[in-house]
Parts: sequence; structure tokens; C-alpha cells
Amino acid sequence: MSTTASITTSEISSVLKDLGIKDINNGASTGANWINTKGATLESYSPVDGQLIAKVNLATEEDYDAVMKKAEEAFKVWRLIPAPKRGEMVRQMGEEFRRHKENLGKLVSYEMGKSLQEGMGEVQEIIDICDFAVGLSRQLYGLTMHSERPNHRMYEQWHPLGPVGVVTAFNFPVAVWAWNAFLAAIAGDTVIWKPSPKAPLCAVAVQQICNRVMEQQGLSGIFSLMITDRTDLAETMVQDARLPLISFTGSVPVGRHVAAT
Repeated sequence: MSTTASITTSEISSVLKDLGIKDINNGASTGANWINTKGATLESYSPVDGQLIAKVNLATEEDYDAVMKKAEEAFKVWRLIPAPKRGEMVRQMGEEFRRHKENLGKLVSYEMGKSLQEGMGEVQEIIDICDFAVGLSRQLYGLTMHSERPNHRMYEQWHPLGPVGVVTAFNFPVAVWAWNAFLAAIAGDTVIWKPSPKAPLCAVAVQQICNRVMEQQGLSGIFSLMITDRTDLAETMVQDARLPLISFTGSVPVGRHVAAT
């Protein structure tokens, strides 16, 4: 018997409350505020018991543009913050995910259908990548080289790309985002996340945690969210020249299309 069966309806109610999941949730956030999205309403049912968990109002083109503009604005500030300082915010993210590990793991299990151990393992991967990224924030080294010109020295200096897009699949609803997002963040990039519409509440919960830490630091737009089930809007994101990099996890045909684009 799957261990997800041990999660009761009353327990899930407590989990949702702790993670800030409402009966109806907005599907886009700029990292400081939730956008009052007016797209179609998506209902999320648990594969564990078939129960309706909660609903999400999906993002529209207008919502995506608002998220994109905020990510661009935030990038201009974030790229100038010293990398170890960026790492400190990621460290605080890791601490916040530690505090909510049990409940977020239960939500991953209940919404996506994984065993409870797998759900907890996903959140542990978030925590682990936070720890890794914090160390990496003090190791953005570059070579120094001698020059044939007198009194000159050459050196490598790494520069952030800009806002980057992260598109994730339903089978790892939170971990894959973290693998990308926290490495991008310590490098000075801002992140726009388009999660799978098959596990939207996991993404909302993660964004709630990120928002709290960003607010404490007086920041916004570093981590942003856009939930949609529209392929045309996803294609808009892939084609958007304001995103110099897209990380995609999903089917091989779509991955080839994204890579070619």
C-alpha cells in the first residue's frame, strides 16, 4: 500500500493552511505580490483519493508581461549585489524550506501522487541545492593571465545573463525548479518559473515560501511564478527575446523545439 494513503483529509487541511494555499489561488506572482490573475480556473485533484484540493486562476498574456517586466527590473538590482550576499538570501531560503519540509513534502505526495518518502525527498533536494549554491556563491572564480603588454594583466569576469525561464514537469514538481533557480540566483540572474499545470499547488506553496524570504530582505522579482495550461502562452515565453536562457524539463520533442529556438 502506498504511504500516501496515510495522509488524511484533515491533515491536508492543516498542511494547506501552513503553506498558504487557499481554496482559490492566483496563478502568478512577481515575488512580492500575487497578481490577480483572470485566466481559466484550474482545479487540482489528488490522485491519492480523487478529492479536490484547491483551485488556481491561471495566468494570461497580460499577467506574464507583468511578471516579465518585474523580473527585468529586479535583475538590474540583483546583478549588482555581491555574490556572497546573494548566497545569504539563498541560505535563508534553505532555512525556510527546512521549517516547512514536512508539510511541503506531504503536499507533493498528495497532489502529484508520489510516496510520502519521495515527497519528503524532493524537498530535501531543495534544501541540499540551497546549501550547494551558498558555497558556490563564494567560488565564482576566474583565471588571471599574464599579458604581453607591459603593466597589464588579463582576467576572466563572469556576468549574469538576465531573467531566465524555468519550465518544469509534473513528476518532479519542486526539486527541478530548485536545481535551476538557486544556481541562477547566486549567479545574479532572476528566475521566472512555469510549472506543470498538473501540480500547480506545489508551485504556489514554493512561491509563498520564496516571497516571505524576499520580503524580509526588501527584495522582489528574484523568483517569480506563472502558472498556465496554455501552450501558446508557454510558446510566448520560449520565444521571448527578453529571456536569454530557458531551462526545460519535459518530453523529448518539446525539448528539441525549445533548444532549437
